[in-house]
Amino acid sequence: MAKVLTGKVVSTKMDKTAVVEVEKSFRHKLYHKILKRHKRFKAHLDGSIVVNDGDVVDIEETRPISKDKQFKVIKKY
Repeated sequence: MAKVLTGKVVSTKMDKTAVVEVEKSFRHKLYHKILKRHKRFKAHLDGSIVVNDGDVVDIEETRPISKDKQFKVIKKY
């Protein structure tokens, strides 16, 4: 089963590619403080979904499309 992540689009300047920032929060083992970390993924856009900067989208893991792209946009909220 493919990994599905939810994140915010931060860039759509590339052709057929969106940069999606996924944020995760977790509790520190020793100090129990909640920490936030984020990672940016390049996701493939096909013609059916149009996204803009700031949109919240779901991305799904897929076969490698290019050197840096292993995700595709599947849903826009």
